[in-house]
Amino acid sequence: MAETKPVNTSRQQTRERIVEVAARLLREKGPHAVTTRAVAQAADMQAPTIYRFFDDKDALLDAVAEHVLATYVAGKTLAEDNGDPVADLRAGWDTHIGFGLANPAVFGLLTDPGRGGSSPATAAGLEVLRARVRRVAAAGRLRVAERRAVEIIHAAGVGVVLTLLSAPSEDRHLDLADAMYDAVTRSILTDQPPLPEDGTTAAALAFRALAPKLPMLSDAERALLSEWLDRAGGNVSPAARTSSDLETAKPN
Repeated sequence: MAETKPVNTSRQQTRERIVEVAARLLREKGPHAVTTRAVAQAADMQAPTIYRFFDDKDALLDAVAEHVLATYVAGKTLAEDNGDPVADLRAGWDTHIGFGLANPAVFGLLTDPGRGGSSPATAAGLEVLRARVRRVAAAGRLRVAERRAVEIIHAAGVGVVLTLLSAPSEDRHLDLADAMYDAVTRSILTDQPPLPEDGTTAAALAFRALAPKLPMLSDAERALLSEWLDRAGGNVSPAARTSSDLETAKPN
């Protein structure tokens, strides 16, 4: 007797088929081409089937954007670390710019302030960026706090892509991305690993990136050490310490 696949597996496959077909239409023809009728026809199914998974076109477009970005983020996560955190940061920047220019419709959806909240895929992408910045900090090459560096890189990356996409393809100056990255790195990176006499801030930021991984310290000790290093790196003032930090630092 042949084994019957679970119903949930069949539903998931149908949903994936709908999203993949809609993603292709979005990529080839733009958001206006992603109608329920067009997707159903391309997926060889009845239109009511789509409504079993998505309430309306906007919900379908959201799912498509999630799918495309999640695939991109997975590729970023699996990319090999070449041992140079600064080079990895640049590679991530180039990949981000390339993704935005290759997927203008999806990028527009993901950066639309009208979409409610941050998507899981967007959050995952930011976590990849945070990890890259953390490695730069651990190498002693960061001159600002990790959070600040992430915010600057993210804002600059989104701005560059939107600016380039707003211009006709024949008038796009792609060297804008290089110029912006150079400006960003001048503001967040040191020229080289710091020397003891002139690199106090970068050294503190490097040690701060490693502090959460020190196994010989208790949770309270790690929290206290992190606070001290944040101050040394210019990240927070004593008054900025949160109540949760204070709770964590209480001795057991």
